[in-house]
Amino acid sequence: MSIRRVTSPAVPEPPPERWSNCLVSDGIAYVSGMTCRGVDDKKLAAMDEYEQAKVIFGKIKGMVEAAGGAMADVVKITVYVTDIKNNVKVWAARREFFTGDFPASTLVEVSALAAPEILVEIEAIAHIGKGKR
Repeated sequence: MSIRRVTSPAVPEPPPERWSNCLVSDGIAYVSGMTCRGVDDKKLAAMDEYEQAKVIFGKIKGMVEAAGGAMADVVKITVYVTDIKNNVKVWAARREFFTGDFPASTLVEVSALAAPEILVEIEAIAHIGKGKR
């Protein structure tokens, strides 16, 4: 088994030795939970779940493409939200990045994320290089 770390200019790297944004092992890309970190704090504070999810899905797209795949290769997403009543906004953003068969999905409401202005965090798993679903 080999493990390869993937980086993308679309996604700021975490401080060294904290975690990896994306690892690929045996053709499977594991994308860490992505948030809107990196967006200007003032702009982030004004963003709702839809806007945050669009930014996050864009980051996931960047990571999956850097790993050699495409959004059609994403087979599983896990979405964390601070208010489950706004899940429709997240799913609206999701429809802009996925077509055909949507990935398997889990939605979880949490009491808080990394900062009070962060409303959504999404992680993904993609099956890279094994053909389309």
